[in-house]
Amino acid sequence: MADPSSYRPKPGQIPDSPGVYKFRDEHRRVIYVGKAKSLRQRLANYFQPLTSLHPRTATMVTTAASVEWTVVSTEVEALQLEYSWIKEFDPRFNVKYRDDKSYPYLAVTMNEEFPRVQVMRGHKKKGVRYFGPYAHAWAIRETVDLMLRVFPVRTCSAGVFRNAASAGRPCLLGYIGKCSAPCVGRVTPEEHRELAEDFSDFMAGRTGTYIRRLEKQMMAAAEEMEYEKAARLRDDIEALRRAMEKNAVVLADATDADLIALAEDELEAAVQIFHVRGGRVRGQRGWVTDKVEAVSTAGLVEHALQQLYGEESGDAVPKEVLVPTLPEDLEAVAQWLSGRRGSGVSLRVPQRGDKKDLMETVARNAQQALVLHKTKRASDLTTRSRALEEIAEALDLDSAPLRIECFDISHLQGEDVVASMVVFEDGLPRKSEYRRFQIKGFEGQDDVRSMHEVISRRFRRYLAEKEKTGEWGQEGVLVDAEGDAVDSGGEAVGAGRGVNGSGPAASGEVPADDGRPKRFAYPPQLVVVDGGQPQVAAARRALDELGIDDIAVCGLAKRLEEVWLPGDDDPVVLPRSSEGLYLLQRVRDTAHDFAIRYQRSKRNKRIRNSPLDAIPGLGDTRKQALIKHFGSVKRLRQATIEQICEVPGMGRKTAEAVAVALAQAAPAAPAVNTATGEIMEDDGGSTA
Repeated sequence: MADPSSYRPKPGQIPDSPGVYKFRDEHRRVIYVGKAKSLRQRLANYFQPLTSLHPRTATMVTTAASVEWTVVSTEVEALQLEYSWIKEFDPRFNVKYRDDKSYPYLAVTMNEEFPRVQVMRGHKKKGVRYFGPYAHAWAIRETVDLMLRVFPVRTCSAGVFRNAASAGRPCLLGYIGKCSAPCVGRVTPEEHRELAEDFSDFMAGRTGTYIRRLEKQMMAAAEEMEYEKAARLRDDIEALRRAMEKNAVVLADATDADLIALAEDELEAAVQIFHVRGGRVRGQRGWVTDKVEAVSTAGLVEHALQQLYGEESGDAVPKEVLVPTLPEDLEAVAQWLSGRRGSGVSLRVPQRGDKKDLMETVARNAQQALVLHKTKRASDLTTRSRALEEIAEALDLDSAPLRIECFDISHLQGEDVVASMVVFEDGLPRKSEYRRFQIKGFEGQDDVRSMHEVISRRFRRYLAEKEKTGEWGQEGVLVDAEGDAVDSGGEAVGAGRGVNGSGPAASGEVPADDGRPKRFAYPPQLVVVDGGQPQVAAARRALDELGIDDIAVCGLAKRLEEVWLPGDDDPVVLPRSSEGLYLLQRVRDTAHDFAIRYQRSKRNKRIRNSPLDAIPGLGDTRKQALIKHFGSVKRLRQATIEQICEVPGMGRKTAEAVAVALAQAAPAAPAVNTATGEIMEDDGGSTA
């Protein structure tokens, strides 16, 4: 690991001008390429104390052994040079989009004497006109088959063309009228090239003029009583219209645009692009990338634009590019795109209308692509095995953690504190054993204390089941020492009600397998908590208090994706490409989402049963804003009109109505804890 101060340039060496910089490792390999409006300011950011850098940036600067830069005149030149160097050096710490599949294009080889229409994949070649990309090759072949009766362009390979020319006989397509047979001289090279250009123009979206011309020719042939020619032209027009119908009209103004949408998490990002030409979706493609550098959404958009248009020019770059977020160097990127096209390019975020609706569709495709990518990655047996082995090695476990339980705490400003527990076995979620916990012993934003309580409750149940000290209620419901019905994860719930309000405990039924309700008797090999060092220490302390020393504990801090172990001052940093880190992140995110859903359902139920329901004109959005701002109806009742007006969306008239209604409303009768006889403080919610 190199010390960044060992290769830091001296003060005054770095120019204060636009440029592109390269970080190299000890073997002189380029590991990162970046650009800057001011090289001096940008490079200074890399030589801060490592503790203040983003973990990915810190890894990069400690891997590097030198830095060098090139000064350019403008930001546009910097953008172009950055793209060229990324393509040339393929730096390991730069975002690199990779296609999630190989997309086929419809290509017309205008660089040949007799242009050919064919399906092409891979890198684009000069002198070839491309259309697409298409989702499937068969879609291209269907389109070409319909078009050939109108534009009989050559589709055969070079070998077939030479053989036909030598034999003096065309292939089958030449006999049935779907090829003009330039191989045997039925058309001149100039006539065949004109056919290829008409084909390309039609595919580029200039369809209306050509169809109107055919319609005029059809009417003229009918008037001259050339009915066979008129019928052939009629069939040609119908074939072209069928080819056009294969691409749905999405924008009524015949817009030429590319729409780019993103879906991302802390480790990966998926990009989806819809190519709209003439108001129709002509193609779709997608990429997935690992976030190997610290990059924002705006940065991802800029990288996507570089990847998409870095080797394009002319009409391949549309007049309009719609993105979810504008790049940071908007002016430079717009100038670069305009230079690639040869005319102005509009780069903007759609705000309303059909374009915004279509952008939402592209965003849904991006989200589905990311989910599908993660599912494929997680479902692979070899990948899961490698992930578990990496976790065992990183945490110094005796064996791979085949059962992992993860816990997370959720609340809203200290109210409605809940917890979740999710279970992964063999790297896959076991949803039937997820559990939710209500934390009622205290309120407040104390995640450490909440985590200690949840871990204690879960493993007290485990010890009770292990020692067979539990007693059975009359209806087959497991009861604890205090007589409260509990679910198999240890959460106290109402008698006869399961954790989700359903299942065996809800009906009092006993499963038929062993005559007992299903319980959580299996211990995990690894407990993961959502949080850092304090939460890990609380979980370990809870297990130690119960005398459990054979279960490993770790925490995954969401912001920096660091793995914390009990008693360690420094975290375990897994590589960004580690399958083990990916699995831990997926487990943590699942627990987080499960807890959030439970907390929101409790909050919504509390809001629906609050005195705010009686205030006319106060909708759900503003009710939730009031509760979020004050924390409870009790605190809202104590607020002044001026304080209520501070809530976003609350005018003085509405604030006065809220204050009057709450003042006139009689406080609800205090709820009594039947177990202890204590009066529970009113929080403005339901006492159920």
